[in-house]
Amino acid sequence: MNTTMLTLFASCPKGVESPLAAELKVLGASDVAETVAGVSFSGSLELAYKACLWSRLASRILLRIGEVDSSDKHALYQGVQSFDWDEHLDQGSSFRVDFNGATPDITHTRFGSQFVKDAIVDQLRDRHGWRPSVSNSNPDLRINVHARDKRAFVAIDLSGQSLHERGYRLEAGEAPLKENLAAALLYRAGWPEVAKQGGTLLDPMCGSGTLLIEGAMMAADIAPGLLRARYGFDKWMGHVPKLWLSVLEEARERRTAGLAAMKSTIIGYEGLPKIVGRARANLQRAGLSKQVTIQQQELANLTVDTAIEPGLVIANPPYGERMGDETSLVYLYKHLGEKLKQETPGWQAGIFTSSPALARSLGMGPKKSYTLFNGTLSCKLFLYDIRERQPDKPGKATSENIQPAPAFKASTPGGEMFANRLKKNLRLMGKWVKKEGIECYRLYDADMPEYAVAVDIYKDWVHVQEYAAPKSIDEDKAHQRLLEALEVIPGVLGIPEKQVVFKRRERQSGKRQYEKLEQSGDMLEVKEGQCRLLVNLRDYLDTGLFLDHRKMRLRIGREAEGKDFLNLFCYTGTATVHAAVGGAASTTSVDLSNTYLGWARKNLLLNGMVDRKHRLEQADCVEWLKQEKRQYDLIFMDPPTFSNSKRMRDVFDVQEVHVELINLAMARLRKGGVLYFSNNFRRFQLAGELSQQFTVEEITASTIDRDFQRRPGIHRCWSIRH
Repeated sequence: MNTTMLTLFASCPKGVESPLAAELKVLGASDVAETVAGVSFSGSLELAYKACLWSRLASRILLRIGEVDSSDKHALYQGVQSFDWDEHLDQGSSFRVDFNGATPDITHTRFGSQFVKDAIVDQLRDRHGWRPSVSNSNPDLRINVHARDKRAFVAIDLSGQSLHERGYRLEAGEAPLKENLAAALLYRAGWPEVAKQGGTLLDPMCGSGTLLIEGAMMAADIAPGLLRARYGFDKWMGHVPKLWLSVLEEARERRTAGLAAMKSTIIGYEGLPKIVGRARANLQRAGLSKQVTIQQQELANLTVDTAIEPGLVIANPPYGERMGDETSLVYLYKHLGEKLKQETPGWQAGIFTSSPALARSLGMGPKKSYTLFNGTLSCKLFLYDIRERQPDKPGKATSENIQPAPAFKASTPGGEMFANRLKKNLRLMGKWVKKEGIECYRLYDADMPEYAVAVDIYKDWVHVQEYAAPKSIDEDKAHQRLLEALEVIPGVLGIPEKQVVFKRRERQSGKRQYEKLEQSGDMLEVKEGQCRLLVNLRDYLDTGLFLDHRKMRLRIGREAEGKDFLNLFCYTGTATVHAAVGGAASTTSVDLSNTYLGWARKNLLLNGMVDRKHRLEQADCVEWLKQEKRQYDLIFMDPPTFSNSKRMRDVFDVQEVHVELINLAMARLRKGGVLYFSNNFRRFQLAGELSQQFTVEEITASTIDRDFQRRPGIHRCWSIRH
């Protein structure tokens, strides 16, 4: 049987048929023909062994022993019994039947498997007086039946367990790629050619390292099946051990030579220490610890040594199955695209995702794409030539180049007075804003009582809030002054009227404090320190960024390195982002609102923070603290003045609850740590008993930045230590 031409079939993930056909031809296959999720071919038993050992893309290698009539159950039964099963099974063998497809009267695969199994057992019992045992979990031989209506193909499964199970991956990440799909991505992305030239393979989000290990095995000419302990042919009656051992020995010799000749550098990064440990264990089992380097590093901190040879970036970023929702992941993909353009210009890239919309967020135009299936999920591999990030176009508006327009004249004396104050403030703040790199700041805060508005700059947008006028002010007069202010602002600042957003600020109570004002969903990206943050100027009373806490957030960023950070009443997670970018060992953010936690997730992803070490917890902070057992080094707590959310058990009043809240938080604070407690209740009084229990220092003055000096009571802040 060694030289007999066999009819064989290799199954594979959908979309992998073409590269699998090419791979089998290189191995020596003939009569190669592609079909859906597989390739049929012919060859000797030696070729069948090589296909099991060397195919990086196949899921199974099947030896077809015949095709039978399956127009009804009786015909299928007779057809299965037409084969001599004692040529494949002996008296001590166990087997299982894998039935797929359907016949006119068999539509359930489990029934089909049982029916074929009965036909085999009945033949051996009737002819030879013995019956083999059946084992679904660990059979000696797997028999495959693929039914297509009135015809069924019967085959011996030479692979046993699926060939994607190489033997090196005992542990994986949350959503691992199967090894043969990972190999297909590398083939389609051109890695074999890059490897021959000594190029580098880089995975910035490598998870358990599957893409890197498959890439290393390609570069070092290592047969992917060398680590497997068993194959489906081991106890098959047609197996020729001597022939198999010669195929195996050749592969071992090629591995030794390939490792010695390997020129490529292969690098991966993963942010979560637990997953890094799994990846390194996989590398060790694969025998590739010296050839592949995996480091703990978040995407946000990705830097690529310019001394290494350019090559291929390959990545399988989350696309909604593992982390967050698709709208949140837009910001992760945007960050990934910018990082690649910044760190790997001149490289090639392959990005695998189920969402073309997310791929567009990379900000790069693909040169080619391939459709492949990850299980049943249709995905695309997008291929890119990475070019350098283009600088901002000249004249692009930012808060730094908003300048007073000296030629502007208001239509009323009052308007002119307001315009002159805006111009003065711009001149006074211009150098400070530029020096500090501040994009968002308060330009005007009811400096003149007649014009009771706050004017905030957000990059090249203006956010205007009218304070509710005292009852002593004539309503018509107050309205007239508001109109004058709104008329003046675009002209003085030199921006279009459509980039001025107006809201009226008044005390919110009851459910109104949670209501949306609009439904635009528009997010504006701004920068604060080293962080990128998202604000929404239209939909809520607040924008998602409390400008008065700028100095507090920057302080947290400076102090967070290597620490476990807890953000209570986290809002949109801006302080969390500062801590994460500042190098926090972990962050935990707690808020009652899923809306704000979703916003916080987007802020983290925008900064390349993709790990589960950045936890987001939807909970009542008081109740959460009562249950929490972990300890933290740095805690920030900025509770609301008042809340009666329907999700809370009781009405929240910061004056009444702050002692309990601080005691609960301090129970979570490690020795040597610090709790920063802040709130904006104007009449708030910190309970004296807290100073008897802890070291308490009011630090309000050091947390108020230059643009809020006119309103020092906008918040108060304390540091509290054991």
